[in-house]
Amino acid sequence: MRLILCSFGLFALVLGKPTTDLIDSELLKSINEDAYLKLPELAQKYGYPTETHTVPTDDGYLLTVHRIPYGRNCGPDKPRKSPVLVQHGLLCSSIDWLVMGPEKGLGYILADDCFDVWLGNSRGNTESRAHVSLDPSKAKFWKFSWHEMGIYDLPAVIDYILNVTQQPALHYVGHSQGTTQFFIFASEKPEYHQKIKSMHALAPVAFMNHLESPFVKALSYLNGPLEDITSLIGLNEFLPTTKFLSNLGGNLCVDEHPTLQAICADVLFLLCGFDSVELNATMLPVIVGHTPAGASTRQLLHYAQEIVSGKFRQYDYGLLGNLKHYNSVHPPEYDLTKANVPIALHYSRNDWMAAEKDVERLAEKLPNVIGRFLVKFDQFNHLDYMWAIHVRPYLYDRVLNLMNRFEI
Repeated sequence: MRLILCSFGLFALVLGKPTTDLIDSELLKSINEDAYLKLPELAQKYGYPTETHTVPTDDGYLLTVHRIPYGRNCGPDKPRKSPVLVQHGLLCSSIDWLVMGPEKGLGYILADDCFDVWLGNSRGNTESRAHVSLDPSKAKFWKFSWHEMGIYDLPAVIDYILNVTQQPALHYVGHSQGTTQFFIFASEKPEYHQKIKSMHALAPVAFMNHLESPFVKALSYLNGPLEDITSLIGLNEFLPTTKFLSNLGGNLCVDEHPTLQAICADVLFLLCGFDSVELNATMLPVIVGHTPAGASTRQLLHYAQEIVSGKFRQYDYGLLGNLKHYNSVHPPEYDLTKANVPIALHYSRNDWMAAEKDVERLAEKLPNVIGRFLVKFDQFNHLDYMWAIHVRPYLYDRVLNLMNRFEI
């Protein structure tokens, strides 16, 4: 169950009988240890310096942002490139950019290319469960969707990073929900456009008309009743990481239990597209040790509304709620034509959450698309953007090349 819902939030890795790397027992022991390490411990284990920062938002949330100021090729006294903010998707956290290790984790790769790396955490996940006055055990804490992440979280984090680094602008890399909140931010906050050197949308999610995941489609059919039910029973938080679930996943998905490991992989693919070729099954204990990382139930409901409406718009509170919030029967749509920053769209054909036709529709709305980049592997799916075996040659090298063009 945990893996099913986890894959809904992150949207897709791999299926079939997973490929298992042949590794010795000592290396396997080291990898399994990574499932239980916090981000600073994990990065330091592999020789990377880290800092942990707390960023307050205008509406009182306290966000944790992890920094890797330099990598193996760039010491503290050597010149560094611009800051880059990397933002995770639904039900993920900052550590997902490191779990695959120094050769494949985007956070490490960017740091080794001398970028000043900042790994964000959205409000409500396991790293950002704090507020100046609200208690996460109370419903009021969870009254947010990814709209607030675009309006409050990104401006606060970007201002904080630029203040600390004394740089005029930064790069942004987002995956899935990390792209959704950026499109809102760029549409609603034009005063920030000069602060963005380039934006790289990995599996961009705005329009969802052609979404293929049957599970997520089913959720959209229950959108109205589901909101009533979750409010009634007090289900405000969705799938936070717990020690019990981490231990369960870590024990079931290991190489020593190939049948159970295959089930873990199959469930990960079920919702978002199958790709057994790109799954390193040995890493499953580490992945499920850190994911899902929790979210507000309203974040999922907002996506369900997008599927039903076919529009990219603000949260639908119902007739009376919309009149109260917007003075309108319907929620206002985000004006993507105002998102005038350089944006690269990276997409794939086997992504059940970010369909190719929806990405094309998005590209037609955005005024400053620097390129649409199709991943040259037909089975590449939604979670492959973080965890595929060959994610670097398929995707990250191109992202690095594009970012470096804006460094000249």
